[in-house]
Amino acid sequence: MSSSETKLREEICLIAKSLFDRGLTAGASGNISARTEDGGLLVSPTGSSFGRLDPARLSRFDDKLNHIGGDKPTKEMPLHSAFYDTRGDKAGAIVHLHSCHSVALSVLPDVDPDNMLPPITAYGVMRLGKVALLPYFMPGDPAMGGAIRGLAGKRSAVVLAHHGPVVAGKTLEAAAYAMEELEETAKLTLMTRGMTPNLLTEAQVQGLVREFGVEWD
Repeated sequence: MSSSETKLREEICLIAKSLFDRGLTAGASGNISARTEDGGLLVSPTGSSFGRLDPARLSRFDDKLNHIGGDKPTKEMPLHSAFYDTRGDKAGAIVHLHSCHSVALSVLPDVDPDNMLPPITAYGVMRLGKVALLPYFMPGDPAMGGAIRGLAGKRSAVVLAHHGPVVAGKTLEAAAYAMEELEETAKLTLMTRGMTPNLLTEAQVQGLVREFGVEWD
């Protein structure tokens, strides 16, 4: 095993534990994956807790997505493979959580499925772009992957209704930061819902899109 893979295994477990310890996902919920140097994947095993991932037991895939080592992977591999296939070099890691505020927002009426988060903060726009709300699928249903493929790589973040958010990033750290931004923005949205908050204007949003190269189409 290369030193870079050893480091990546440790980073996956460290970030996962940080998310777990702060209550962003509970029990054995959520999953995480990252690209290895040789084009393969390291993935959290099925039924595992983010609070107790073992670097040596992470599921290992080769560059053809054949499972070649470690424990049995999460049943939600279709989510991961769909993002990697459609986002290309823009997807170096994926984080999927069952975070409370994102799920709560996903089941409320009058949420725009093409852009479910209002522009409350600049960083919500910068780190996430538009966040798509996808319909409910039974956990592990391959159709989840089909729904993500239907976005044709145009979204780095989605929320599965009644389930939770999925975020892809160029690096594991970037994916985790974006995921935290999504959950915080969902929390702010719920806190201000019905209060007619002052949101960023369309001109301000477009200024962020131009300045920081945000995917917004």
